[in-house]
Amino acid sequence: MNSFVLAVVEGETRKIFEDIDILGKLVFYLLTVIATAAFAWGWWKRIAKYRQGRSAARLWTAGAARTFQAGAAAAAAAGDPSLAATEGTAPNTATDVPASSNGRGNRIKGLAAIASGSPIAKGDRAAGIAHFFIFWGFITLFIGTVILTIDEDVVKVVSRQFGEEQSFFQGAFYKGYSFILDTMGFAAVVALAYMAVRRGLFNLPQLNYDRSQEPSDGYSRSQFQRGDQLFIGLLGLVLITGFLHEGFRIRASEFPDFEIWSPVGWVLARMVSGVGLSAADSDTIRLVIWWIHSVLALVFVAYIPYSKAMHMITDGVNLVAHDPQSTRSLPAPVAGADHLGLRTINDFTWKQLLDLDSCTKCGRCHVVCPAHAAGAPLSPRDLILDLRQWAELESGTRSVLDHEERPSATGPLSRNGAVAGAVVTNDTLWSCTTCMACVEACPVGIEHVPTIVDLRRSLIEDGDLEPTLQDALQNIAQKGNSFGKSARQRARWTKPLEFSISDARKEPVRYLWYVGDFASFDERLQELSRTLARILHDGGVDFGILYEAERNSGNDVRRVGEEGLFDMLVEQNLEALASAQYEEIITTDPHTLNTLRNEYPERGLTKPVKHYTELLAELVEKRELSTRPLGRRVTYHDPCYLARYNRVTDAPRRLLKELGCELIEMPRNRENTFCCGAGGGRIWMDDSDLTERPSENRIREAAELNVEAFVVACPKDFTMYTDAAKTTGHDEQIAVVDIIQLVDEALSPLATAAGSAES
Repeated sequence: MNSFVLAVVEGETRKIFEDIDILGKLVFYLLTVIATAAFAWGWWKRIAKYRQGRSAARLWTAGAARTFQAGAAAAAAAGDPSLAATEGTAPNTATDVPASSNGRGNRIKGLAAIASGSPIAKGDRAAGIAHFFIFWGFITLFIGTVILTIDEDVVKVVSRQFGEEQSFFQGAFYKGYSFILDTMGFAAVVALAYMAVRRGLFNLPQLNYDRSQEPSDGYSRSQFQRGDQLFIGLLGLVLITGFLHEGFRIRASEFPDFEIWSPVGWVLARMVSGVGLSAADSDTIRLVIWWIHSVLALVFVAYIPYSKAMHMITDGVNLVAHDPQSTRSLPAPVAGADHLGLRTINDFTWKQLLDLDSCTKCGRCHVVCPAHAAGAPLSPRDLILDLRQWAELESGTRSVLDHEERPSATGPLSRNGAVAGAVVTNDTLWSCTTCMACVEACPVGIEHVPTIVDLRRSLIEDGDLEPTLQDALQNIAQKGNSFGKSARQRARWTKPLEFSISDARKEPVRYLWYVGDFASFDERLQELSRTLARILHDGGVDFGILYEAERNSGNDVRRVGEEGLFDMLVEQNLEALASAQYEEIITTDPHTLNTLRNEYPERGLTKPVKHYTELLAELVEKRELSTRPLGRRVTYHDPCYLARYNRVTDAPRRLLKELGCELIEMPRNRENTFCCGAGGGRIWMDDSDLTERPSENRIREAAELNVEAFVVACPKDFTMYTDAAKTTGHDEQIAVVDIIQLVDEALSPLATAAGSAES
């Protein structure tokens, strides 16, 4: 019999409401209406909360696709087509996908990532596999329920109006249906059991709900744990009772041959028969279990929007709406607003409010955060959960068993205090290095950093910042650099050079070198700048600088929340850039690279921007710089703003390979690198209260690799890690060197002469 052709109900099938009389059906449908209404009301309340937020242009991340495409074009224009597909596009995090020329390709790949579960699997393959089977097991069973509903409440009802009752739910269709639902449901049960054991027995640090900052009057997060247990337990009971019903049903029907296509139910039925239960007893138990299963399933449906289970819907939407570029290029404050930052629920965008509801408390952001590892009060997970609880109180959408308890209305329970300061403490916000590790690790597309910066903006507006940070910002505003030195001193580091560097404002050059504050003013770094200048000069590279016209690029200024100063710096720098004649920009500082590459184009910059490691790699690979093999055993630290923000990870490694270095990778590398602790303005703040500075943590990690050099590619990294090597006592064991120094070491006169002779 063709299963896809409607036929009279008979043969290889099963009854849907077996032994359920008309009253029982009425009760079932009434409960269904109640559960559906509760589900709809819960989501209406949540959607109403999101509607309280500001608009956000996140429809299918079409804007992100256009930005990525522009980045790819810029990379291709830079002369390295490979960058267009990898490093030049900065293609994103665990949840990011490469951009297409239109929004359609981007959203298709985004939806594919959701379907495959790849964001969950990144960093925890076992959890990703388990979640994949839970997700698809649930989806399969949901689709199976829809199919039953269509057959029972549409096909059968309509066909009875025209004669005999018809159904497609039999024969080959029924057997295929049974096999698919049985196997997928069983996979979901096994996966759910693994996740329960993992959460309960593995003692994983990311699942420890202890706060990074404990309130003085105490707190309890036992409700979080109960909420997790209720979610897993309720979902598990729905699945298990479904299988039990199937087993007793097959036993009660005396094992029809075609029911072997329900393998799990068949095995359970054999077990029931094996303990001596008769068909009649099994049928009685089956009916009881049917009601238990049905009520549990309807309770679960009603429970979804009021609990952790809401992530089953919010996460999919959040992943589709996720824009990785929002961290690389921060959204500007609302034009014309009477205040900056986040002060009320209406200041949040709907995407930020959706972020809060999407958090599953998986703790991945918690364990990768350098501030948390250093003993600072920041935990990205705690910040999101605190804001979620506050937003629920503000909007009247409090979740069941998913909130923190405190003796007094403080922190997330605050109703009258400022969001930045009362709900989330100042110390917590200022601890962030904006390294983007939390965004990278999050499997559900939460954008922590833009929200933190938004909260910082309100602190800056209120003048609530450390004196050292205030001094740095004043220096930048008055002098154009954080050192507070005259602009005329910016190029003083060039004086000892045996040649003069072109002034790009006065003569055309191919490369405009945007040197940056630290590489220009820090005496420990000026020799590195001179070394790079000599390398470029000896390699015949046509380059120049802006001299006193260069200002701080503003990357970290913007990330501490000082948007007005950032705007002023952009305006001044764009004016200086417009006065110069050049084809491409190179920069020493990854922080400068990020803002020039990702934020300045919105204001009018059209030239491609690359890091100096990208240029040096090209020069060495093309033999425009002739080097000898160094034979050194080294490890390399990926700067956050180079690797995670801009995906420049291959160029430094290609360069080290060309220099004949044996690279020993650190456990945390490339996009999963660790932070030096300087970003987000932290380099201008006091870190004496930290348990262990992030830079010290990183040096200890490198010291275990038995390498002779710790290679960096960022001026701030060189400063931070040189100090950390001394404070940890590893300065004699491992040398902190900039990759510039290795190139310089490899450029021997003999090698240069040999290269010239060959050419």
